[in-house]
Amino acid sequence: MEAWESGNVTTSVDEPECVCSVYLPDITFPADRVENMQQVTRDLILEVEIQINKMVSYKGKLEIFLGELKNLTIRVEMLESGPDKYIKLDFELLRIELREFEVLVSQLKESLNSTSPMFDSLYTEIHNMSLIVDQLETYDKSNLDVIRIEFAKLQRKLEDCQKEVNIMKPDIGNCNHKGVMSISKPMVSQLNAHLNAEYKFGGWGKDSKPARGYESMYWYGAYSSPSVYEFYLYSNYNKLILRSSFTHHGLPQGYEGTGNNYIIHGNTIYYQVDNPFRMSKLNLTTSVYSHRDITKASERFTYSYSPNQFLDFAADEKGLWVMYATEEAKGKIVIAKINEQSFGIEDEWTTSAFKPLVGNAFMVCGVMYATRPGDLKTEEIFYSYDTNTGQEKYFSIPFQKFQESFVNLDYNPTDHKLYMYNNGYYVSYNVRFN
Repeated sequence: MEAWESGNVTTSVDEPECVCSVYLPDITFPADRVENMQQVTRDLILEVEIQINKMVSYKGKLEIFLGELKNLTIRVEMLESGPDKYIKLDFELLRIELREFEVLVSQLKESLNSTSPMFDSLYTEIHNMSLIVDQLETYDKSNLDVIRIEFAKLQRKLEDCQKEVNIMKPDIGNCNHKGVMSISKPMVSQLNAHLNAEYKFGGWGKDSKPARGYESMYWYGAYSSPSVYEFYLYSNYNKLILRSSFTHHGLPQGYEGTGNNYIIHGNTIYYQVDNPFRMSKLNLTTSVYSHRDITKASERFTYSYSPNQFLDFAADEKGLWVMYATEEAKGKIVIAKINEQSFGIEDEWTTSAFKPLVGNAFMVCGVMYATRPGDLKTEEIFYSYDTNTGQEKYFSIPFQKFQESFVNLDYNPTDHKLYMYNNGYYVSYNVRFN
């Protein structure tokens, strides 16, 4: 308020009374301002009460959301820890919950008009959780349902495989069975080591009479024509798949082969030489070559899938064999037993299988099994000749092919498997016996 001002006082002695005149400043008391201040105070009190109520409400919501966030964190941690603890998550729901957390933090920050580091920390945590959810969704293409289905399929395959193993129960090296009963589905390993689909002529497999320490060795050879120029050896199956050979054998000029029905038996490669026509072997230990002429073998009759397959080498529990057609037998397959020491022919058996109608042939326990084309994806074992008894049979054992044509099919007595070079691919089969 303004200060009081001084006034003038006058007196008169002629009259019986005194008159005092006081002059006050012209000022009015600000009652309206006081009233306005009181209204503002009431409004402030009301706003504070509203904000306090909001704080109470936000505190309750924050406690709820913090509980949900904790539960969400546990769920995500369980998902990260492994599929065995998986709880099915709806990732879109997780995003909605995270957005709600973010909105709540924003409301609190605006309401309190605060720049506290606590809010920045909350924003960071929410952002990190969002990134984790996105990452987990990329890992879990379809909420792990697909993975669970695949696990179930894999489990069924493993059970089928176990049943197959139980059915087979191979007695390696023995012939205490009544012959081939069925062939398993094809097991495709991969494309050839050259990774070249044009290398359709070749073969692969294991040594049918491995030297000690080489029981796990695999071999491979192929080219874009029926010619044979080289072989690769691998210490085990993994090395074969990784194309990491430990030895490479290139056939020198004059020793090149043809026909693709070669094998490795006793650490020795047995194959057909084209010019002059004869059977050859290469000792992988000594690198010594040997040759023998088979005067009866004809160069007119080959298997139906490939040219130049005049000599077909095979090995089984009984030893080493070679199959060929002769003019005398009018193109029918002749089975010949090879003496491994002299590299000569011990004995011969003439079958009724006309070679140009045969897809390929293999030996098991002294019995020749001949195949023929069924359709594009099926081959059929239709004929057998038992050199032990001279008995021949016609029957039907169909089995699947990975692709239509193949140029090498051999049985290995060390694991009871058929190894096929199927249009450039490594394919194998389990053989089941009666």
